[in-house]
Amino acid sequence: MKIINIHTQTLKAPLKNPFITSLRRVDALEDLVVCIECDDGLVGYGEGAPTPVITGETMGSMIACINYIKPHIIGRELEDFEGILKLLHALILKNTTAKSALEIALYDLKAKASKLPLYKMLGGTKTTFSTDITISMGAIDKMIADSLSAVDLGYDTLKIKIGDNPHKDIERIVAIHDALGNNIRLRLDANQGWSAKESVTLLHALERQNIIAEFIEQPVAADDIEGLKYIKERVQTPLLADESIFSVKDARKLLEMEAIDYVNIKLAKTAGITQALALADLSAQFGVKCMIGCMLEGPISVAAGVHVASAKADIITMLDLDAVSLLASHPVKTSILFNESEIILSDDIGLGVSL
Repeated sequence: MKIINIHTQTLKAPLKNPFITSLRRVDALEDLVVCIECDDGLVGYGEGAPTPVITGETMGSMIACINYIKPHIIGRELEDFEGILKLLHALILKNTTAKSALEIALYDLKAKASKLPLYKMLGGTKTTFSTDITISMGAIDKMIADSLSAVDLGYDTLKIKIGDNPHKDIERIVAIHDALGNNIRLRLDANQGWSAKESVTLLHALERQNIIAEFIEQPVAADDIEGLKYIKERVQTPLLADESIFSVKDARKLLEMEAIDYVNIKLAKTAGITQALALADLSAQFGVKCMIGCMLEGPISVAAGVHVASAKADIITMLDLDAVSLLASHPVKTSILFNESEIILSDDIGLGVSL
């Protein structure tokens, strides 16, 4: 099977509501889809979401990166899968989302060539999962209303976006907790919005009220490694690293320092499936569980994340793959059924993509 063409197209879809964090506001999905064609007619699909404030990539830079890599991959035999992956990552540094989109398409192709669903090709067996849903940052009344609506839809785990104002953040969390009661799990995501000392002060204030979230995600700047350790040593609330971890090397440093409790895996940060699997394996060595998350992505890349979750279900115990549920319309069919909080994998070959 020879790769004969690689092309891209834009995937656009409206959101049900604006997606608001301490870093950005997004009103509509606009992702890049990568299509890799082989001479036997098989096509592999990948996808990536430009997220400049996290990965440093724009739609234009992603297209430029793929166009740079493309001539080096066209003409290669898919049977040299490992060689193609190695070349892909050797050709250019960083550009993790663009590389991820290419990797997802290559894995989709390989699974199709093997006539297997991707999760089975990766050794997975689990097919039913539960995800949280994100509550965007905003006025307290709006966040409470959104939280109650999510619970009415069947979600029992909510990821609360905070981080723009420490004092207001406490008010938001307490108000949401009081409105929902103790049966709903809260995950807090400050998106790098606090300092280490602010984080400890805020979490202590919540803990004194017996509000202990399932975790606090990336409260400090991505490069504030010592800040993460400072927080972990002083609070009860578990600490999850997101933007601080792009690679296995990043995770190893944090795990060796005992600076975090959990690892957040995102394909857009790990440059694809290969390193995501390696990151899960590394976390397992340290006895640390993982969450698999996503950017504001469409069905193809989120589906790839679900297949990875199946392959490493023993270590990836938490899912934050709600991006498709945030869309007002679903423009692409995949092997994944998104039924609000429940995600079900089918046995469609590869990723089951139908554009």
